[in-house]
Amino acid sequence: MSENREEILADFQAAINRVMPQETQTLPSEMDVDVEMIEEIKREPSGPAKASPDVTVVSCIGSDCSLSFQLPVSVSADVIPLPSTSQSESNSRLLHFQIHFKERSIELQIPDTGTVGDLKTMVTAQLGIPICQQDFEGWKHYPSSDSTILASLNLPRENVLFLTIPDMRDGELSTEESNIAERLTQSYTLNVHDESQQKNYSLKFLGSKTVLEVKTDVYTLTDIPVRHQVWTGWPAQMKNDRVTLACSGIKHPVHEFTVKRAPFTSHPAKENRKIVVDLADSDNSSVEEFEDASETFTEDDIFVDVETKRMQPLIPDNVEDETAGCIHFADQFTNRYGECHPEFFPGSLDEAVKEACLKSAKDRRLLAVYLHHDGSVLTNVFCTQLLGFESVLQCLNNHFVVWGWDLTHESNKLKFLGSATRTLGSVAAMTIRNIEVERLPALLIIMRMRSATEIFTVVHGNVGVSELLTSLIQAIDVFTEQQRMEIREEDERAARELVKREQDAAYQESLEADRAKEEAKRNQELMENREKERREIQRQEVESIKEAYRLEVKSQLPAEPQEGAGDSITKIRFRLPKGECLVRRFQVTAPLKVLLDFLVVQGYPSDEYKVISSWPRRDLTSLDPKLTLQELNLCPQETVILEER
Repeated sequence: MSENREEILADFQAAINRVMPQETQTLPSEMDVDVEMIEEIKREPSGPAKASPDVTVVSCIGSDCSLSFQLPVSVSADVIPLPSTSQSESNSRLLHFQIHFKERSIELQIPDTGTVGDLKTMVTAQLGIPICQQDFEGWKHYPSSDSTILASLNLPRENVLFLTIPDMRDGELSTEESNIAERLTQSYTLNVHDESQQKNYSLKFLGSKTVLEVKTDVYTLTDIPVRHQVWTGWPAQMKNDRVTLACSGIKHPVHEFTVKRAPFTSHPAKENRKIVVDLADSDNSSVEEFEDASETFTEDDIFVDVETKRMQPLIPDNVEDETAGCIHFADQFTNRYGECHPEFFPGSLDEAVKEACLKSAKDRRLLAVYLHHDGSVLTNVFCTQLLGFESVLQCLNNHFVVWGWDLTHESNKLKFLGSATRTLGSVAAMTIRNIEVERLPALLIIMRMRSATEIFTVVHGNVGVSELLTSLIQAIDVFTEQQRMEIREEDERAARELVKREQDAAYQESLEADRAKEEAKRNQELMENREKERREIQRQEVESIKEAYRLEVKSQLPAEPQEGAGDSITKIRFRLPKGECLVRRFQVTAPLKVLLDFLVVQGYPSDEYKVISSWPRRDLTSLDPKLTLQELNLCPQETVILEER
């Protein structure tokens, strides 16, 4: 019985989720929401087996419409079947739009599963006009916002629209565009007065900030959810929260606002509200009543009452460590949807980008970032039927690194946006921030092309298997072609670097050889210089010894006799090696040693020079130095010749 009760409550929650506005996607005009549950209509069994009773739920959103449907209690949690992939594909139509702008006309084609915002994005790509400036005339049924799905407008297959720009005069488009481009970079000061708490806030935002982002930031200050915020001060023509501040029409640089919490609308006539659920089987039945007597309740109370314990978040709120959050995401994804799913990368976004994109071209892979959100009705179908499809699994596991994150909690969404800004850049983070909850889950296909890691495409949750496979295969084809080019470039670059390294190595070898030769030459010159120095020192020592010997001999040499002393003297003429002549007188009784000492004093020692007499020819240095000059017949005069030995 308890299991059936949980299934019924889960069915009831899913039904309310389909008709309730999302947390951050509701405009102020859509805030008067009242969800009303009336008593169940109990059906009595018509046969032996008791039929399962039904619960009828009526939901009114504002004053627009009412939706009534019945929930059979006996069925499981998928009692409200979502459109299958094949059904959505067969029901989609291709719409043709002829857009007229001034003197130009363009033709566009888009499936009716797309939104008005998708159409404006295509117009921006063709005409270069920002989305926030586009205003179309000629709709069969005018859309309420850019998030309106085209199929809900009941448009014919052929459509003609006229594009206008507010307050645009002829010839001023380029000036207006330049002004908007300038305002996008300007800083706006928003003075916000909180009437609920009587507090004032002065906030500064760039012009590129969207109105929804401003309201979300105000929620963090005032604790008033976006769908409960009532604003005063926005321009009347501002009807889309995705408009940037630069295009919203507010004053620059300062604009005044007031914000308050939307009052709850009570219904006195319906104070006693009951949800009566008949839990019946073949044996017995029981009835439980939930009654709030005189107390009123808000929309949030409804979800608290029917919260199911089976749905645990894929990532806990306020997770601190990104890697731990990814591991918890993979484990809970398996627990909830089974083993048939892509293999999620167990690490941070930065590590996943490095694993997939920041490698050599031949080792590089695509990165698929799966963004989950439990608040979207598309989540269950996308996770079970698309991500679990065999061809999708093979494609993702073979060509992609898959990384997952849960955006259900605002804290985890902000953490992911911060990580995406640091890893992928502000443009990618803005693209992710602009994905609406109703189009989640989403698959971001990221690839590295030309040294830049960027988002190639975003596959939203409202696609079929064939569209998802087409997007994946298209990304693989583009990536493979780019990878082939980069591999070729890397190989060419590697070949050039190899040649350069070889040339550098040869140059280094030549340089080392030259250095070795220069070093050997320097060493040789150094040795020669040292040898010269040694010889010079040795020569100087010899010269000093010779000089000392000469001086000693000079001191012992007898004085030259005076001329006119008769036969007691002899005159000796010395013919020097260079042709010069030297004459000196000696005593005839003087020994030969005196003559040789005279030559030593003159610088001609007998060990270096021979002293040759003219007749008979004799080497006087080889004779007995004690013999007198007279005994050697060197008188009264004689000429001797000095020869080098």
